[in-house]
Amino acid sequence: MKWTMLATVAAGLLASGAQAQGTPKAQPPAPALESEDAKTIYAFGYNMGKGLGSFALSAAEFEIFQRAIAEGNAGTAPAVDIDQYAPKMQTLARARQAKAGEVFLEKAAQEKGAVKLPSGVIYKELQAGSGPSPKATDTVSVHYRGTLPSGEEFDSSIRRNQPAEFPLNGVIKCWTEGVQKMKVGTKAKLTCPPKTAYAERPPTGSKIPPNAVLAFEVELLSIPGDTSRR
Repeated sequence: MKWTMLATVAAGLLASGAQAQGTPKAQPPAPALESEDAKTIYAFGYNMGKGLGSFALSAAEFEIFQRAIAEGNAGTAPAVDIDQYAPKMQTLARARQAKAGEVFLEKAAQEKGAVKLPSGVIYKELQAGSGPSPKATDTVSVHYRGTLPSGEEFDSSIRRNQPAEFPLNGVIKCWTEGVQKMKVGTKAKLTCPPKTAYAERPPTGSKIPPNAVLAFEVELLSIPGDTSRR
């Protein structure tokens, strides 16, 4: 398989990383990392290991993966026709990512206080607010943190220490629907099925893979105004 295809698949894997039961435990610590090259190689391997979460490998499958890495590195003849199976890697990763996403949504829906909205969005209030609720045409000011099912953060206004302000009807459906249920001062968790988030087209350059389930913790700070009147 060409390196460009490997890089593309690896990038997709590194972006997803949905952890699941049955994923093998971490391996023993690597040898001392004394050079910059050693540290760089370790970083590459660590990120690839995190990315394997989208495959939800069993212990036996992880052993197969380790064997393949060792044999590929040694330059021995592959045990299967690589050209035949290379195109199936992304298909397998997406199928297993979708399954892991379904499990994540089910668990979110079962949390105490969680409500499943008509679109499939899971809404859970974390802190009650006492102010007004926004309309879809309103501009809102929020603090938020977005994570993948693995827990990896892909965006955060909190980390930037800068609230986000935007028209509520100009963002993903999950937010348009979920934030309208909030009052100023409310903190809530929104768990978004792919169709209510970015579906096949995540933001360019983001850590979000196609068709990813997303989780957001959102605090509604204020409602600056009605966008429809501007």
